[in-house]
Amino acid sequence: MTRSTYETVAHVLTEQFHVEPQLIAPEVSLGSLGLDSLSLVEFVFSLEDHFGLRIPEDRLDPRQGDLTLASVCAALDAAIAQRDDKPAAAD
Repeated sequence: MTRSTYETVAHVLTEQFHVEPQLIAPEVSLGSLGLDSLSLVEFVFSLEDHFGLRIPEDRLDPRQGDLTLASVCAALDAAIAQRDDKPAAAD
């Protein structure tokens, strides 16, 4: 988990989902932060939009209430790395 990814995820939680900053830690589950199943899906979509990518459901299923912030960040880092490793499209 990169620091910048974690900080971005924490920012989205505090700004868009009104989670208190002192509750946010890598090992905390999203369910324990008060995100219900709909909020979890919205949270993942918000992160995908923010980073400009899509995370395959097999890497991160937002319906899993036991997802931790660390697992979300790891899935984002993997998707970012995969996106960045793809060669640019030829014109």
